[in-house]
Formats: sequence, structure tokens, C-alpha cells
Amino acid sequence: MLGLSRTCPGHRADFMRFSALLAAFGLTSFLTSATLAQSTAAPQEPMGRDRISVVVQGSGPDVILIPGLASSRDVWRGLATHLQQSHRLHLVQVAGFAGAPAAHHPQGWVLEPTAAAVAEYIERAHLQAPAVIGHSLGGELALMLGARHPDRVSRLMIVDALPFYSLMFDPSATSEKATPGAAAFRATLLAATEAQMEAMQSAAIARLTKTEAARPSLLDATLRSDRPTVAHATYELMTTDLRPELHRIKAPVHVVHAYDTSYGIPADRVDAMFRSAYATTAHVSFQRIDGSYHFVMLDQPEPFERAVIDFLRPTTPVKSR
Repeated sequence: MLGLSRTCPGHRADFMRFSALLAAFGLTSFLTSATLAQSTAAPQEPMGRDRISVVVQGSGPDVILIPGLASSRDVWRGLATHLQQSHRLHLVQVAGFAGAPAAHHPQGWVLEPTAAAVAEYIERAHLQAPAVIGHSLGGELALMLGARHPDRVSRLMIVDALPFYSLMFDPSATSEKATPGAAAFRATLLAATEAQMEAMQSAAIARLTKTEAARPSLLDATLRSDRPTVAHATYELMTTDLRPELHRIKAPVHVVHAYDTSYGIPADRVDAMFRSAYATTAHVSFQRIDGSYHFVMLDQPEPFERAVIDFLRPTTPVKSR
């Protein structure tokens, strides 16, 4: 991958997995806002700076779902079809991703203002400590929300995401060490031609989902994303280390991660990477879903839906590590 090098030979598969993630969606105090709509067909009412938009479906206990880097909220469509029968879903779309208008920030920051927008949305919509489910970048946003606004959420599900993404290619990574490579990657991403972007993303998406039918929509979402927003968000993912903040999270955290034999490393090594990354989280449990690439909800929809239903049960005890 341009802008990245393999720093740890023993973690070749982890590096390849992270590189594929970046390739597919890149190359290879904030008072922000939300939009509240009453259904998928309802018009969206802008609020503030439009960092996010939200579509609401169903009725019951509140659940916020946040998609990943350059992704559309449509990645939750299969889950939402069933879950909206028992829960009120708040389907987030991050500004600048999948054709949504980009939000302006002078320094280009994406993660912090977006997490603040979700926190503001919870307050403005008068939600009482909803559950939050986030995939990939959405998982990092969920962690940021839980750490910085601990009283606004009841529980967090983090889907195939780490509190510091650079750990996937260097287990000794620090924000300082990751910064030069992240800056170079961002610059290369911004300079890539449209043809280069499409070719690299198309190849990489095949390594992010095993489900061929899902690939065209993922590619379309990526190509319709605002390039500077994706570039800055990728830089932030590579340099933001949330591990020092994890102890602030009061809510139970359930980490779901993918595994497939094509990773080329034992499953227990992947398990260990996730457990180590979340070592300072007070109330955390882990669940691996096999036979899946990064988009777990697309590759293994039934096991993923069962995991979500179990996660949302109010009587589900917090498992120890």
C-alpha cells in the first residue's frame, strides 16, 4: 500500500487486513449537529452544521447504528428490517460519506465533531441512554461517545474495530509513530485520480466482504464519498489512540470481530489482539464471528443478528474478560 509499510512480519495478515480497509475507503468544543427524520421517506430537517443525518425506524427501546468509513447507513438494511419490529432505530449517516454533503471544518477534523454530533443528537432527540452499535469507523465513534459522554449511552457494540487502528499493522504503534505514514497516506489519497481510486477500491472491497452481491453498493458508496472527508478521517483513524480513554466508559462494551481462515493466522492470535487493545475497558466482552471479512453484517447476517439481539437484551449480564 502507498504510504504504508509492513513493520511487523509476524503480523502480515493483520497488516493486509488493515491495508484492505484503508484501500477500500481511501486509496487502496464542537457544537455540531444532527438531522431527525421520522421514516426513510421523510424529509430530513437540518440542525446546526450537519455533521450527521439520522433516519428513524420502528418503535421500542432506542438503538443508534453508525456505519464505517465511506459507508452508507444502508449497510444496516438487513438488520434493520428485523430489528425495527422491536426497537426504535436511529440510522446515522456521516456527512461526506456515500454521497451525503460534506461538513466543513477548518482543520478538516471528522471524528471528534461527528462524535459530538451524535452526543448532541441524543440530547436534542431526548433519548434516554440509547444502545449504540458502530462498525469500523463507527465503532471508534461509539467508543469516543462512550468515553467522552459516558452518561448518554447504556451499552456499546463495537463491530470489527479497534480503539487504535494502527495496532493492526504494528502492535507497538503510537500516535507519534503513526503520524508520518498517516500524513503521507492522506496526501497520496488526495492526489489519486478517479480512475486510480476506482481500480484500487474495487480490488480492495473484494477483501472486505466475501459477499459478492454486496460489493457494487459498497463501491458506489465509496466513490460517492467526499475525498477530503475520507482522507482526513483515514488520517485520524491511523493516529487517534483511544486506549487511554477506555477506562472512562461506564457502559458495557461488547466487541464483535470477524475472522476467516484466509487471514493466514490462527484465530486465537486475532482474539488476543482485540483483547489486548481493550485491556483497560472496565466492562467488556468479546465475540468472534467466523467465516466473515470486515463487513460482518453482510457476510454473516444471521449470526450477526443473533449477536445484536443478545446484546440488546436488558437482562443480559456483563461478561467478565
